[in-house]
Amino acid sequence: MSKKVVTFGEIMLRLQPYDYLRFVQADSFEVTYGGGEANVAVSLANYGLDVDFVTKIPKHAIGQCAVNSLRKYGVGTGKIVRGGDRLGIYFLEKGASQRGSVCIYDRAHSAIADAQPGDFNWEEIFKGVDWFHFTGITPALGPNVVALCVEACKAAKAAGAKISCDLNYRGKLWTRDEARVAMTELCQYVDVCIANEEDAKDVFGIEAENTDITSGKLNKEGYKSVAKQLADKFGFEKVAITLRESISAFDNDWRAMLYHVASDEYCFSKLYHLHIIDRVGGGDSFGGGLIYSLLNGKSTQDAVEFAVAASALKHSIESDFNFVTVDEVEKLAAGNASGRVQR
Repeated sequence: MSKKVVTFGEIMLRLQPYDYLRFVQADSFEVTYGGGEANVAVSLANYGLDVDFVTKIPKHAIGQCAVNSLRKYGVGTGKIVRGGDRLGIYFLEKGASQRGSVCIYDRAHSAIADAQPGDFNWEEIFKGVDWFHFTGITPALGPNVVALCVEACKAAKAAGAKISCDLNYRGKLWTRDEARVAMTELCQYVDVCIANEEDAKDVFGIEAENTDITSGKLNKEGYKSVAKQLADKFGFEKVAITLRESISAFDNDWRAMLYHVASDEYCFSKLYHLHIIDRVGGGDSFGGGLIYSLLNGKSTQDAVEFAVAASALKHSIESDFNFVTVDEVEKLAAGNASGRVQR
């Protein structure tokens, strides 16, 4: 029987100048849809899992476009609540060379941001569900959405589902103090924590030694301490930390570590030298790969290798979503990284 997964968050309309134009140069925008937990749902659907994305979306045609963007890739949308006035928007200016990407949010008073406790029948949503995933972006939308996340976590626990959370701190949405208070409450329900080189510091003040994320210099050994501190604080079963060394907007070195608490096992993936087409959704594709791996009983080492390979492939794909198959990820994780034509 296929494992069932629920993800909960916001899907937004993404507007982006064509190619690598700056906002001030653009006279038209490319339209796609995306958002942290929606991106994870698409990854899992592509891997063949039974996955529902839960959110609140307006009844109007633009809201339906967002729903259709999920349906076309096999994501379940039957548990989405329809209502509210607007779909959130984000504008993306893709970086190039030494110029970084820029993201501008227009998501205040979106349908999900204005959703209230009681809008969702969590007991029904989590019937027969094996895994629940959310990110730190969702509670950042407001105190009411923090309450929704708490409701969801309690219902997921009552249903016996494992819970994963990507900390995903967004300084444009809330302060570090607000994030710390909310995520301290929510993380007590979490089994698998995902963070990057900045999140643990920004949210909980936990920092790797001898690391400079701005210059891109990382001390991977320092992340063992970060993972252990996170696990000790909240009782996580596993902690995954993605490690990005940024050489330029186009070129990053990419790897990750997965800490399995029960066996005191720290597994580092192989290192990928990425030439980036689109890095938005890179962390979400890692999360999707990790959830798939853990649900399918992969070892700690194999799980982190699959998740990192999935994310490496996503960096080559335009849009938020990761359009890759299990077979493609497995081949890359096994060492087939040449990029040769498949005939």
